[in-house]
Amino acid sequence: MTERIFTVLSREKIAFDVYKLILEGDTDAVSAPGQFVNIKLDGLFLRRPISVCDYDKDSLTLIYKVVGVGTEKMAGLSPGDKLDILVGLGNGYDMSVPFDKPLLIGGGVGVPPLYALAKRLIEFGKTPNVIIGFNSEKDVFFEQEFRELGLRVFVMTADGSYGAPGFATDAMENVEYDYFFTCGPKPMLRAVYDRSETSGQFSFEERMGCGFGACMGCSCRTKNGNKRVCKEGPVFVKEEIIW
Repeated sequence: MTERIFTVLSREKIAFDVYKLILEGDTDAVSAPGQFVNIKLDGLFLRRPISVCDYDKDSLTLIYKVVGVGTEKMAGLSPGDKLDILVGLGNGYDMSVPFDKPLLIGGGVGVPPLYALAKRLIEFGKTPNVIIGFNSEKDVFFEQEFRELGLRVFVMTADGSYGAPGFATDAMENVEYDYFFTCGPKPMLRAVYDRSETSGQFSFEERMGCGFGACMGCSCRTKNGNKRVCKEGPVFVKEEIIW
């Protein structure tokens, strides 16, 4: 964990109440896709945890949905604004496990961390299939960005207004895979767990206090004992999860 000051380069609305924020700053502490940052906002006691969508040596891309006071403040950021951010938080996705045909499956604001993961998998010579699920057409984002990586993308909407009708998990039967990486709301993660026949890694979204393991507020039970989502997670392997 490292505290850094970042400068807002751009803020763009990319879907209904969903924004993309590009920040300039030192990202040396970010070591793996699936990690998150914790942002200090004026007037708020607790920082806001946001997963990293993409990163290079001097910039971060974050995607967030306005769901409360904190993200509403972030929706009002302008280029040049400064943010105090804790970076390099959590354990990201482990790409060292053996697999040949990875599947990435994300729902809503669980989609962003899969983008950086897709880019890293491609660097390792793997070509993942991608399933992204949303409530409706107005919520869809990053379809084109995944396609521009040369990936096969399945888009699902719950109301059938765009892509194929149904939930993200409904597309799993159409894809051949031997390992998966997923992120999204807990009901979707449980559905992925129940439908999948292979091992995989789950990134959990959880309310957090400190974001770095001190307050124990995001502890959960696993088959390997209690773990903190912010510290030992947010990524857990399928075999250790207790629902």
